[in-house]
Amino acid sequence: MIRTMTIEDYDKVRALWDSIKGFGIRSIDDSYDGVKRFLKRNPTTSIVAEEDGKIIGSILCGHDGRRGCFYHVCVDEGYRKQGIGNQMALAAIEALKEEKINKVSLVAFKKNAVGNTFWKELGWDLREDLNYYEFTLNESNTTKFV
Repeated sequence: MIRTMTIEDYDKVRALWDSIKGFGIRSIDDSYDGVKRFLKRNPTTSIVAEEDGKIIGSILCGHDGRRGCFYHVCVDEGYRKQGIGNQMALAAIEALKEEKINKVSLVAFKKNAVGNTFWKELGWDLREDLNYYEFTLNESNTTKFV
């Protein structure tokens, strides 16, 4: 079942994230309180895939009123190649359209061959005409790779 994520899903979603090799988890942003804040701001756009009470996929999805963004898109390794990622992406896109958002982006680590292949196969465009910059406002928000 594909459905909207709620904060009650956090523990199961976090367990999924912790099981994905190479997954980057931020100490503050991906904590219970960080995800709760994100879902409060974006209550209808994040998606989970669930089977028999187990979360087997997730997308954190939000927008700023102009552009949507996908974060932490993943499917449990045992459930891949079944169209679950595609279904979740389509559900998140539909939720963004309901909010009148016309474009969505995501960041995939260059080393993430599985993810990069997935997005290319779905028809997403790799932007090579821009540089991605970031500036850390809170040094305590460190990233741990699983």
